[in-house]
Amino acid sequence: MTTRRSFFRQLSTAAAAPFILPDFTSETNRALFRRLESSASPQQVATDEDFWAWIKAEFTVSPNLLNLNNGGVSPQPKSVQDAHIRFYQYSNEAPSYYMWRILDQGRESLRTKLADLAGTSPEELAINRNATEGLNTIIFGLDLKPGDEVILAKQDYPNMMNAWKQREKRDGIKLVWLDLKLPSENEDELVRQYVSAFTSKTKVVHVTHVINWTGQIMPVRKIADAAHKQGIEVICDGAHSFAHVDYKIPDLGCDYWATSLHKWLCAPFGSGMMYIKKDKIKNVWALLSNTDPDGTDIRKFESLGTRSFASEMAIGTAVDFHLGIGAARKFTRLHYLKNYWAERVKEVPGVKLYTSLKPEFAGALAVVGVDGLKGPELESQLLGTYKIHTTPISLGEVNGVRVTPHIYTTPKDLDRLVVAISELAGKQNLAGKQKKS
Repeated sequence: MTTRRSFFRQLSTAAAAPFILPDFTSETNRALFRRLESSASPQQVATDEDFWAWIKAEFTVSPNLLNLNNGGVSPQPKSVQDAHIRFYQYSNEAPSYYMWRILDQGRESLRTKLADLAGTSPEELAINRNATEGLNTIIFGLDLKPGDEVILAKQDYPNMMNAWKQREKRDGIKLVWLDLKLPSENEDELVRQYVSAFTSKTKVVHVTHVINWTGQIMPVRKIADAAHKQGIEVICDGAHSFAHVDYKIPDLGCDYWATSLHKWLCAPFGSGMMYIKKDKIKNVWALLSNTDPDGTDIRKFESLGTRSFASEMAIGTAVDFHLGIGAARKFTRLHYLKNYWAERVKEVPGVKLYTSLKPEFAGALAVVGVDGLKGPELESQLLGTYKIHTTPISLGEVNGVRVTPHIYTTPKDLDRLVVAISELAGKQNLAGKQKKS
């Protein structure tokens, strides 16, 4: 278990960038350090605001605009920003030399570092730019013939749904759509919906681990186990789960997986990672071809041409920062923050939550609605009146805004959200009563 001492030691010795430590010479800071050292469990740390205040100090977020759309893309701590800038300036000294001959040589050690974090072999990970690129590589790279069936949900991410629709239009495969009833706290029912759609023609099941529309955590492992019993392959969209939910990729039992590292890992914008089980690599054609596009080397998927070597190399600093906190502590804190505000608004008249409060079914992401306001209207009023940035959600019966705090968010920040939602709901209730009278 990582302690406070090892946390700051890891950050201060990170190879990619310098990290400025708090001043431990004062008696106040020494006392604080000793107290933090003794509160090591995820549950204890989740509510230790002094510790998280130190974490917040490592971010350069706006003190005025309250950013609660961290699920879209996360800010980076200063150590990651500094590493990115330093590598970028280094590259500009002689780009073709420093990028191709120096920085490019760091990819293998970075691959090993990410593999250790993800619980996989380095030979199963490709470093790319985002989850869309990784999942599209898999979707378009699999050999599927006309009539082959792919199961997916209407709640999957639009870019992935569009990729499958293109394959359907171009190659004549058949898409089988599920309409999940969310939020759900019944894993068996979620699994049943997928399994009931299996036929002898089903070749692939596409599952989103954490659904971006509602924050629902899906039982990927149970779905994957059921699919494999019938010879069906499983693709997992891990965009919102990696470095958010505490897990290793093999825990999911999937064959293919991808994520965006600029989300919960807080790596530079435009950085991602793709996983393909070792014995499956040969089955996927490279989207951007190299000399061996149907080979067995995971590196065949990294023929991207000139990329941002600076942002790629700074991923390592983001990994160090994440490891310093610890995956279990991070998830517990994120879930605590979600429940902090959600439990305070759920009883407000006219307010509706579309996300579970249980850690098995949701982490940081949650969707809230106010009667009488469509999602875009609620989003606009939160931003215009209260300077709170969220993202509107309208999908089926879900109508509201998605609220996504991060590790730099404080309960005091969320008190501001609670006040805003309560006031807006109160105004809508009053307007409704006046309209009836």
